[in-house]
Amino acid sequence: MQSIRYTRAARNRRSEVNMTPLIDMVFILLIFFIVTTSFVRESGIDVNRPAAQSAETKEKANVILGLTSEGRIYVEGRTLDIRSVRAYMERFLAETPEGSVVIVADKQSMTGNAVQVLDQCRLAGVRNISIAAKKE
Repeated sequence: MQSIRYTRAARNRRSEVNMTPLIDMVFILLIFFIVTTSFVRESGIDVNRPAAQSAETKEKANVILGLTSEGRIYVEGRTLDIRSVRAYMERFLAETPEGSVVIVADKQSMTGNAVQVLDQCRLAGVRNISIAAKKE
């Protein structure tokens, strides 16, 4: 008789899952992922421009060529080889004949690399070329 009472009592009892620990763990994981996430800058490169006393502000350039200290050339977020700079500038001039170019070179970059980029722009026919510098 006692076993019958036990099964009836077991059937009548409601079983519940306590959700509080689960919710606590979800919030802890959420906070962990928020804190440990690193945000990556997608566009652009870090370039330390040299300072110049005669620097002046120019209106917005049509093309900005970035030159890193390692000698890499960037334009519109893409890496270019020195041999492809001229072709890129020729295509640019075909679309905008009065276009201007600004060369943003890192102050640790080799002067020879900047001269090569400048030379390729001139050979492509660009006449309005500037080299970016910080104003002192």
